[in-house]
Amino acid sequence: MHKIVSLFSGCGGLDLGFKKAGFHAVLATDVWNTACKSLELNDVADTILCEDIRKIDFTQYKGKVDVVIGGPPCPPYSQTRHYLTEKVGGFQDEKAGFAVPEYFRAIEEISPKAFVFENVDGFTFKTYKEPMEFVKERAKTLGYNITDRVVNAANYGVPQTRKRFICVGLKKEIGTFEFPCETHSEKGENGTNKWVTCGDVLADFDNITEEEKNQRPGSKDYDLLCQVPPGDNYLFFTEKRGCKNPLFKWKSRYWTFLLKLTPDRPSWTIQASFSNNQGPFHWRNRFLRIEEIKRIQTFDDSYKLYGDTKEQWRQVGNAVPVLLAQVIATQLNKYI
Repeated sequence: MHKIVSLFSGCGGLDLGFKKAGFHAVLATDVWNTACKSLELNDVADTILCEDIRKIDFTQYKGKVDVVIGGPPCPPYSQTRHYLTEKVGGFQDEKAGFAVPEYFRAIEEISPKAFVFENVDGFTFKTYKEPMEFVKERAKTLGYNITDRVVNAANYGVPQTRKRFICVGLKKEIGTFEFPCETHSEKGENGTNKWVTCGDVLADFDNITEEEKNQRPGSKDYDLLCQVPPGDNYLFFTEKRGCKNPLFKWKSRYWTFLLKLTPDRPSWTIQASFSNNQGPFHWRNRFLRIEEIKRIQTFDDSYKLYGDTKEQWRQVGNAVPVLLAQVIATQLNKYI
């Protein structure tokens, strides 16, 4: 059984996907205590270390680990940060700019056969040219061939159109990784299956409880949310969309404002922050439940999460979809 070290593990989306593909985690580490407790609840790894990565010595794992996996914190490379010119991103980010170099310090100290690096698709933006070039040059210096791609999780059976940057490195003597063929597409073209929809995975949650009837997602805009058709957002109330009495200007709000799921397509990206007026919301005009976003992120129903609702939401929203991780891990197994 191939052994892995997991960095920036969060609540374990990558880890669980690799476990399902037959890998065994000897170490999982994160700096957030709440996420580490979730890892402990699910016995994700032999050792779970809640520590700042800058303080961890990885040399004890040299020659003992086949793969290093991890997704350094994504806010420095997010689309939001890309457009917020008053905030610096990339390596200049004060809170997490160190994370990518530290990831590759771990690679250098462990010297695994392979690594899997995950981040938001914004990592490929020209704005963040320095980090991208760093990844390429550092991998080359350490003796790895890398293959990278922005993938849409929905094209691998995840009920969510979540785009993520995946970079896989293989020791040069092993070869070069090739991404697995996509198994799904929006309309089922070229012999693929149709996208898995929210209706497919959330059918048994298609109700509203008495408690939820008293909640007001959208806050002061709850009445507007109720008018938004499933699969739409605040743009429904714009002149460009034919609204006779437009309430908003075109693209004047963030796109998730009053965003509502439809059972007929996958979810949009589940965000890491629970919000009263930023979606996606359920088509029954209620907040999504933790059980629902776990399914959208392809966690097992039995997977345990520590913390209150907002903390659990943050953990799931930050995670790599388990199925996507499993697909990558299964493909990687062919090489090592």
